Amino acid sequence: MPGECIFCKIVNREMPAEFLYEDEACVVFRDIHPAAPVHLLLVPKKHIRSVNDLKDEDKGIVSHLFLIARDMAKQSGVRDSGYKLLFNVEKGGGQVIFHLHLHLIGGWKKP
Repeated sequence: MPGECIFCKIVNREMPAEFLYEDEACVVFRDIHPAAPVHLLLVPKKHIRSVNDLKDEDKGIVSHLFLIARDMAKQSGVRDSGYKLLFNVEKGGGQVIFHLHLHLIGGWKKP
């Protein structure tokens, strides 16, 4: 439910988060449980439960998230060293918060 969704509350500024980026369609902030030195969440402002709930009219949102991820990778200093972009889908796929979001993960040191 959007009313109970933690990401909806963050988007609506009902819960604190430092936005690294915001526009009319999405926000970007750091994951509070990072899996890497750089772990950002790109969250659309529109509540979409998961990838399985995307509709044809949401094509623009998904492509927008990828373009913002490209820019945030550069801003975070991981563009050239490499990074991962990841959608977790449903519980079996690791989705914990049921509001579509894209993980940008990187910043590991080379061995």
